[in-house]
Amino acid sequence: MDEETQLSRKTVLKAALAAGVAAPVALFGGPALARTSVAAGAVPELTPECHDGDEPTIEQTEGPYFKPNSPERTNLVTPGTQGTRLTVTGYVFGLACQPVNRALLDFWQADVNGAYDNVGYTFRGHQYTNAQGAFTLSTIVPGLYPGRTRHIHVKVQAPGRPILTTQLYFPNEPRNNTDTIFDARLLMTVRDNGSAKEAAFDFVLNVPQTPTSTPSTSPTTPPGDTTWAVGTVYAAGARVTYGGQGYVCLQGHTAQPGWEPPAVPALWRAG
Repeated sequence: MDEETQLSRKTVLKAALAAGVAAPVALFGGPALARTSVAAGAVPELTPECHDGDEPTIEQTEGPYFKPNSPERTNLVTPGTQGTRLTVTGYVFGLACQPVNRALLDFWQADVNGAYDNVGYTFRGHQYTNAQGAFTLSTIVPGLYPGRTRHIHVKVQAPGRPILTTQLYFPNEPRNNTDTIFDARLLMTVRDNGSAKEAAFDFVLNVPQTPTSTPSTSPTTPPGDTTWAVGTVYAAGARVTYGGQGYVCLQGHTAQPGWEPPAVPALWRAG
């Protein structure tokens, strides 16, 4: 089946490595996340938009299965849903790699059998980023259907800005090599978590921003306790302790399992 969009996104891994900043080890499995460019001092490249040229009109670039007016929700899984559970997290950034608050993300995908719900809104939903530009999607790994590799569709829009229509892909999929729409620069980072999977991807939108100064290393009272903890929202410059060692936050984020300071030098610096 013909669907939209051969899209591209240049990884910022090269810039991060050139600056001596490692990519988040716990999430490695695809291109570096855009958040690594903050520590590297690099300018993130936009997540661009294009299509495969098969659509009769430009209005159909989102593919034949998009439906407007999806429900607002972050969880697309319902009781009895079949398939491998998948949690996708990430951020929406602007041109200075600063978070975009209240960015709209509209997701849609196939079910475990590769079928889209064109009558209702199964595996369809929209949400908004929080003040840190973060989003979380609870869903399943989509099934396959003829002509395509596994993918998740998404429209992303910063308030008052144009809509970006794109797709997210899974690493190490055999069909990635034969899908003519697939673009490796849109790979998510994916890891196993028991019988489920966790993925991450950062979007960079064409939103003008004023770059901030280099994060301060002076003591700053972080939210909550000074001991690093999952679920805590840390701002750039916040200081924590973990395993008896002190660390300074380089990029505002919400702490997640696997993002402990020693494992993610793109987010934390010892000091």
